[in-house]
Amino acid sequence: MSDRHISQHFETLAIHAGNTADPLTGAVVPPIYQVSTYKQDGVGGLRGGYEYSRSANPTRTALEENLAALEGGRRGLAFASGLAAEDCLLRTLLSPGDHVVIPNDAYGGTFRLFAKVVSRWGVEWSVADTSDPAAVRAAITPKTKVVWVETPSNPLLGITDIAAVAQVARDAGARLVVDNTFATPYLQQPLALGADVVVHSLTKYMGGHSDVVGGALIVGDAGLGDELAYHQNAMGAVAGPFDSWLVLRGTKTLAVRMDRHSENATKVADMLSRHPRVTRVLYPGLPDHPGHEVAAKQMKAFGGMVSFQVEGGEEAAVEVCNRAKVFTLGESLGGVESLIEHPGRMTHASAAGSALEVPADLVRLSVGIENVDDLLEDLKQALG
Repeated sequence: MSDRHISQHFETLAIHAGNTADPLTGAVVPPIYQVSTYKQDGVGGLRGGYEYSRSANPTRTALEENLAALEGGRRGLAFASGLAAEDCLLRTLLSPGDHVVIPNDAYGGTFRLFAKVVSRWGVEWSVADTSDPAAVRAAITPKTKVVWVETPSNPLLGITDIAAVAQVARDAGARLVVDNTFATPYLQQPLALGADVVVHSLTKYMGGHSDVVGGALIVGDAGLGDELAYHQNAMGAVAGPFDSWLVLRGTKTLAVRMDRHSENATKVADMLSRHPRVTRVLYPGLPDHPGHEVAAKQMKAFGGMVSFQVEGGEEAAVEVCNRAKVFTLGESLGGVESLIEHPGRMTHASAAGSALEVPADLVRLSVGIENVDDLLEDLKQALG
């Protein structure tokens, strides 16, 4: 559906890859093919390769081509949610008895998938500080098949050197999976740094408007792409046509949005670092962040996510969340509007009592694209 060689420049690919004009009408936006089945040209004669929309749908195909182009991959696959993508990936790559290294800071839903779902299938996992390649190497066992990384991580904004950990994984015969949700392919391209698979929650920055739920896998190896596509069809948790259309709309403005998210987040982090009630600011754009140099090396900018800790403990952090007005109290992230949340009680409650438990005094911000002065004033009044 698209010319994959339009341009190598990200902004142009974001608008044109997968977005070939409709051959019937010339519409510049791919139609929403809200259809379940397709007329065949004789038994086994599939028109354009389409037979049933679980297996393939033209709107989803357009999105998958777009995602592959933006991440520099050979194959993109779109799912009903980020966790659906992760589930398909794990059941494709792993068998009972295999082992996975997971990070000591990760999305609570990802941790729940490993700890409460995949482990019941007989897959073992252990935790490592993925910002330290030596710690990853030490956590690997002869049964390790996957090393899982988030960078920047959720919610502590940790940074992993993708190239270094990719080498560790290769040496062990394991595949490196990188959740690129926080950075997006505009700021960071893990496949080019040695990763085998990129995971996205399309719900976040890729969609960008808090109006769609979706997930994606992008790979550089065509054979692995075929395996994943087989399981995607067999398991069936695919992105619907309207959801695919919404994400495809979102990726067109990803570059300009991420520029503004990053610019605003940098100013927010700087203000918070000087506020007397803030005890610690976690943002890889700050020079004193332990992963700053690695982030500067592998990212174009530092993204729109900022976390911080406040004096007064958990109740004080909750009160900051409740007092915010421009920042909306809510889960998720990556929309044009700014969000605030208490990870310990909200997105990461499933990690309580584990090695991934988050600090009780932590507040997480998804810094939107509003006027930054309004955001700064709101946080100042919320902090009191």
